[in-house]
Amino acid sequence: MRRGIEAVLWDIGGVLTASPFEAFNQFEAANGLPRDFIRGVNAMNPETNAWAQFESNQVDVDAFDDLFRAETAALGHPVNGKRVLEILSGAPRPRMIEALRSCKRHFRVGAITNNMEPASGSPPAVKDPARAKIMDSAMSLFEVIVESSVERVRKPDPAIYRIACERLGVEAARSVFLDDLGINLKPARAMGMHTIKVLNEDQALAELSEVTGLRFG
Repeated sequence: MRRGIEAVLWDIGGVLTASPFEAFNQFEAANGLPRDFIRGVNAMNPETNAWAQFESNQVDVDAFDDLFRAETAALGHPVNGKRVLEILSGAPRPRMIEALRSCKRHFRVGAITNNMEPASGSPPAVKDPARAKIMDSAMSLFEVIVESSVERVRKPDPAIYRIACERLGVEAARSVFLDDLGINLKPARAMGMHTIKVLNEDQALAELSEVTGLRFG
C-alpha cells in the first residue's frame, strides 16, 4: 500500500453508479431536447440555480419543480423538474463497488455526495429491488456519508470536504477522492487531497491502484 494514505472518499453518481448524464441524454433524445440541455441548465448559476438549492435542502421538491421549469422555459424548452428527478439513479458499477470493498479492508472510507435526501440506504430514485439491494449493501460500507441535503452545503464548496475529513479523523493530504466532475475535484485538490476524475472504470481503477498500492480486478 502507498504510505501516507489513510482514507478513500467516494462520490456516488458517476462513480459507484453510471453517470446521471447518460440518463439525461436519453431523456433529452426521447423528448426532443438538445443534447446536454439539462446538464447545461444545471451548470448555469451553479451556486443559486434550482438544482443547487434543492441539493442543499433550501427548497422542497415542489419548489424545485417550479424553479427548474422556469429555468428551462427561459431557455426555450420547459421541462418538468420532477420528471428529471425520476431518472437520476444510474445502474450500479460492480467493479467500483468491489474496489470500495477492498479499500475498506485497508483504509477509512467515506462518501461525499450532492443529493436530495439522506443516502443512508439506496439513492431515492432506485426503484428496482435488485439495484436497491446492491446499493444498500454498498452504502453500508461507508463509515461516514456526508450529504449536501443534510449539511446544507454542496460540492464544490470546500466546507463539505473538510466535514468529511474531520468526521473520519484524517488530514486532507492523507486522503484520496474520486468524483466524475472536475469542478468538484479542484477544491479537494487545493486542500491537498489526491484526486481521481472518473472517466470510466478501467481508468479510475488504474489510478486508484497507483495511489493506494492495491490491485483491483
